[in-house]
Amino acid sequence: MGMQEWTVKEAYYPSKCSLGEGPYYTPERHELRYMDINNKKLYIIDLAKGPDSTRIIDTKQPLGVTANIEGVDSTEVILTGAKDGVTKFNLKTGEHEYVAKYWQGPDAEDKTRRMRSNDGAVDTQGRFWVEAFVDPEIAESTEEGCLFRLDSDGELRTIHDKMTIPNGITWNAKDNKMFLTDSPPQNVYEFDYDPKTGDISNKRTFFHLDEEGVNPDGHAMDVEGNIWHACYGGWKVIRISPQGQVTGIIHLPTRNITCPTFAGTELFITSAKEAEPEKYPDSAKFAGNLFRVDVGVKGMPKYRARLS
Repeated sequence: MGMQEWTVKEAYYPSKCSLGEGPYYTPERHELRYMDINNKKLYIIDLAKGPDSTRIIDTKQPLGVTANIEGVDSTEVILTGAKDGVTKFNLKTGEHEYVAKYWQGPDAEDKTRRMRSNDGAVDTQGRFWVEAFVDPEIAESTEEGCLFRLDSDGELRTIHDKMTIPNGITWNAKDNKMFLTDSPPQNVYEFDYDPKTGDISNKRTFFHLDEEGVNPDGHAMDVEGNIWHACYGGWKVIRISPQGQVTGIIHLPTRNITCPTFAGTELFITSAKEAEPEKYPDSAKFAGNLFRVDVGVKGMPKYRARLS
């Protein structure tokens, strides 16, 4: 596969998020949702009707990731990685019901203050994987970033730790590999994965983004095994082949690209504010908006979380 390139010149929806993140597509309703984490907002768009259908919900606390729940109407309740735990978020009332809290023990109060959820996903068995890290709006980064797994019995287990900003997480079609990004070291890691137990092992670097000032952020996987990786600070999403080679670039009109997700063969891509608007006025013009591009391939299916 040779290098393919796409160029996006306009926003699909001008949300002007401080930190747009967590795009999630529900195919049966052709609906997309995503968050502005810092401003505690959830955007919901009926893609059949277009941007004019956008609804904005106050989430009351920063949400890093959301998922649909098996057997639950996702127009009413969704699962979230919230500020300090996993919650069922009622879209009608705006209330959060905690499923599990992240922090226990003597440092729980301090961690609750400094840390928050980031990215996450549901695996084929309905386990909800969610990451947490030190919120850069509150404190300096440390290697306290970690990956939790919420099993169907309601137990929350720490599966991996000593990361800085854990980000995108996906599994391959064979369901025997898991991919997890840590942004500041600019690495996408690959693990051996056991779908029966949810255990991971044999961590190795799958891809390193060797570009100064550009960090890999969220990612999505297509049905051919390519990872589509947002590049924060890089004005782009890159396509990484199953062999770890960059085979495609989506050029975007703003610098801080955060996360893509598939809706059919289209990628919807979130972005964040421009920290240096005087230096990058063109980036500032489009910063925080939602973008769309057709890349001609479908994404891996999304699974619903199974809660007992």
